[in-house]
Amino acid sequence: MPREIKGIILSRILILVSIVAVPVIIFLVFIFTDFHVWWTDDVALTVFLANFLAPLTFSISWFYFLVLFATRFSIAIDSMEKTINIIPLRLKIFYGINAMLILFIWVFPLITPIVSVLSFASLAWQLSTIRKKNWDEKSRAPIITYPLMILAAILPIFCTFNIALDYLKLPLYLWEVVWIPLLDQIYAFSYCLGTSLAIGSLFIMFNNKGVSEYEQFLSDAKQKISLVYIGIFEAFLFGFFLILYYLDLPVLKLFYNIGFIIIVLVSIVNYFSGKNQSKKFTSHIIGYILAAIFMGSHLFLEYSPELSDLMRNASLAILAAIFIIVFFYTFITIEE
Repeated sequence: MPREIKGIILSRILILVSIVAVPVIIFLVFIFTDFHVWWTDDVALTVFLANFLAPLTFSISWFYFLVLFATRFSIAIDSMEKTINIIPLRLKIFYGINAMLILFIWVFPLITPIVSVLSFASLAWQLSTIRKKNWDEKSRAPIITYPLMILAAILPIFCTFNIALDYLKLPLYLWEVVWIPLLDQIYAFSYCLGTSLAIGSLFIMFNNKGVSEYEQFLSDAKQKISLVYIGIFEAFLFGFFLILYYLDLPVLKLFYNIGFIIIVLVSIVNYFSGKNQSKKFTSHIIGYILAAIFMGSHLFLEYSPELSDLMRNASLAILAAIFIIVFFYTFITIEE
């Protein structure tokens, strides 16, 4: 069941925002990254090819790709509810933020040339077969279709070829310029958010008489009001934990430990209570894995300081990788 707010389907809003945001982000990356055309030193030609033609080509490609698969992306987002429904919406947002950062730094740059080639070839197919309304097993595309697809694919291949040497360095550049400088803030934000949500889940569990996954059940008006208050309490805790972090107060570690214990307790109670209260209740081990990996990672940091940087990066990367894999698996296997 798609999530809605006042009749607006959230997944479709997210896709709409992506259709606009992705081309803008591509142009920003090409503006702030010093790309060079490896086969020429002409400044004007480099500016045209690397700072205008390449981002324009890639932006059009992603715009077309997202519009073409908008419905499928939307359905995939909604279908994620069934795949990882053990995770509350609040934690899905938290995991999604980490996944988006990894996508932006590693996956997005590497697949952009491939998406561009496929998008331009597909666009040529659409334009050459636009007059054909009925397709069956014996139908064939016009003779001109395949030459047009090849010609259309030349442009993104040419753009990638021009900046290939620098473009292959882009993930490392984004890692150094975006990820490393922001890593402490990302980790603090993530951990403070995860801890506050874990504590909030405990109150939600009591509020729903043993089931913290309130999203899987219909709530009456009083329950919804109480959930709003719990959300406000979680926001307060999140701000409080961030203050403790920036003041570098050791007491924050105690809250981290409490958060880990609570997430384990809530997961166990939720699993058995949920199944008892509703035959339609479903849970997936993926939710427990995600929560345990992140909320439990600080235990390794406590007892193995020399592994702190490795564990910090690994915990965020593993969370993101699992989330990304689940999403793409859902995207590929769903039936529209």
